[in-house]
Amino acid sequence: MIIILKPGAAQNEIQTVYEAVRRYNVIVQDIKGENTSMIGLAGDTSAIPREAIERFGCVERVMKVQEAYKLAGRRFHPGDTVVECRGAKLGGGRFAVMAGPCSVETEEQILSVAQEIKRAGASFLRGGAFKPRSSPYAFQGLGLDGLELLVIARQKTGLPIVTELMSAEHLDAFARDVDVIQIGARNMQNFSLLKEVGGLKKPVLLKRGLSSTIEELLMAAEYLMAGGCTDVMLCERGIRTFETATRNTLDLSAVPVLKEKTHLPVVVDPSHATGRWALVPSMALAAVASGADGLIIEVHNSPETALCDGAQSITPHVFRDLMAKIGKVLDALKEE
Repeated sequence: MIIILKPGAAQNEIQTVYEAVRRYNVIVQDIKGENTSMIGLAGDTSAIPREAIERFGCVERVMKVQEAYKLAGRRFHPGDTVVECRGAKLGGGRFAVMAGPCSVETEEQILSVAQEIKRAGASFLRGGAFKPRSSPYAFQGLGLDGLELLVIARQKTGLPIVTELMSAEHLDAFARDVDVIQIGARNMQNFSLLKEVGGLKKPVLLKRGLSSTIEELLMAAEYLMAGGCTDVMLCERGIRTFETATRNTLDLSAVPVLKEKTHLPVVVDPSHATGRWALVPSMALAAVASGADGLIIEVHNSPETALCDGAQSITPHVFRDLMAKIGKVLDALKEE
C-alpha cells in the first residue's frame, strides 16, 4: 500500500498518519519522488481501512500495490540502492567485481589469488569456506578454518570477504567475520535461513535458484529485507534448461528485467552459468553490456589442481586481461 501525500503537507500532519498506520504492525517507509512525497507500507495491509486513511487532511489518496514484493520493488524505492562495504561500492552506477577461488584450500592459495585479483582491479574477494556439493564424497570446504584464512587474506589485502552461508549454525561466525553473506542457489528459498540472515543486517548476495523465476528471486529478497537487511544484491548465475552444452543457461535478459522491477543491484556469475573457463570472459563482457552492476568470477592460481570447480575457473592472467576489457566496455557505455 502507498499513501500519497498532498504537496506541502505539514510534518505534524504526516506524523499523525505515521502513528495511525503503525498500529497495524506494518513496515513504514518514506518514499521521496521528484515532485511527490509518499508513505510506503509493507506487510499485511489487509486490515488497514483505506477510506479512513484518506480522511486525513494531508493525504491525497491511497493506492494498493499489486506486486507482492514491496520493499524490493521500485515503486517503494525509485532510486537505485548502492551497497557499500569497507569502501567498495556496488550499484547505482558503481560497477564492481567479486573474484576468487571456488573454495579456500590453503593460506598460500587464498593469499596468492587475493593479491592477484586486487592488482587487477577486483573490489571483493570471494571464496568458499563451506561448499554445497552434489556428491557427499566431493570436497566440502575447510569450514571455519577456511573462514579464518579468508580473514587473513582480508587483513593482507583490505578486500571485503564474500562467502556462502549454508546453515544457521554458523550465523555468529559469519556475523563476526564476513562482510557479504552469500546465499547460494540451493538455499534461495530456505525461508527460515533468509529470516535469520536478514536479522543480521549485513550485505547479502542472493543467488537465483536453478529453476526459480525472477519473481521468486525478488520474493526471496523480500524475506531478507522484511527481516531488516537493506543491502541485498541479486545474482543471476544461470538456470536449468534443456541445454547441456553449458553447465546452466545464463539468462542475461534477467538483468534488464530486474533493473526495471527492483532498485537492488544485479550481479552476474558467468563461472557457474557456463561451467567452462573459456566461456567466462565473453559472457562476463556480455553481462556488463546488458547493464549488470557487478560480476562474481572464479579465479584460481592452479585450476588444473583445484579441489572444486577447476573447469570453470580462470587464471589470474586471464582475469587481468578480462578486467582491462571490462573497463573498455564500461567506458563505451558511458559514451552513449
